[in-house]
Amino acid sequence: MARYYLGFDVGGSRTRARLIDADGAVVGMGEAGPGNTRMGIERVKQVLLEAGSHAIAAAGIEDVGAIAMGAGIAGLSRERARSALEAEDFPYASTLFATDGMIANLGAHGGQDGAILIIGTGSSAHVLHEGKGFSIGGYGFPISDEGSGAALGLSAMRHALRALDGRTKPTPLSSAITARFGHETPLAIAWMDEARPADYASFAPLVMDFAEANDEIARSIVEDAARHIERFIETIFERGAKRCALAGGLAPRMEPWLKARTVARLVPAQGDPVDGALYLAGYRPQR
Repeated sequence: MARYYLGFDVGGSRTRARLIDADGAVVGMGEAGPGNTRMGIERVKQVLLEAGSHAIAAAGIEDVGAIAMGAGIAGLSRERARSALEAEDFPYASTLFATDGMIANLGAHGGQDGAILIIGTGSSAHVLHEGKGFSIGGYGFPISDEGSGAALGLSAMRHALRALDGRTKPTPLSSAITARFGHETPLAIAWMDEARPADYASFAPLVMDFAEANDEIARSIVEDAARHIERFIETIFERGAKRCALAGGLAPRMEPWLKARTVARLVPAQGDPVDGALYLAGYRPQR
């Protein structure tokens, strides 16, 4: 029986780890960079070991074999990603992997049935209904991730480049975006050649700020994102979920843009994705 539980949330922007004892007390925490499987299994393993070592060192634990580990990984649903990760060697007593959506769902509903819509760097939904778990969306940027931070950033970049061309009217949002590239199109293109979803998502707070300040284009971008989010939520309930919570760094800022009847259907999350990873690892709180 494990004496400690180590949970990971490995996302497109960062990796978080939390180590608890058998009573649920937090004894160590750690962080590392992003680890989406699109970045490679070696990268995922690297951030797991890095964040885990920080948490273990903070706890002062020497017997790593007493730790049961559970991790939610962005992009784990990609073909062969799970089997490749399960083939890697980790020092813990046990290791279990799931999608980031699954651990967010487990955390939000205390390990019970429910649904979660994650709105962060990417977007995806996970439903657990009558013991069956499945995902909706989350196929990867740019083909998917509607309503996400990366999608907001991509739309903002498109608008900014059109404004530089003179194809559309510049707005404060487009000027703020292009200022980061010295208002030079070649510099923006060079950035896009290397940009990852998290890089696009870094523009999301700017888009939200200008939308809230009534920038015409920023508002249209955010309103379009809100329509995608509302359709996500409708689909979640159509697929059998009895309750749904929002999660992800962008969720609090997007919620005011949703229709009142949509918000009325939502419930607050009981816990976060790392809590869900701890449930995955085998932790069961005393009730």
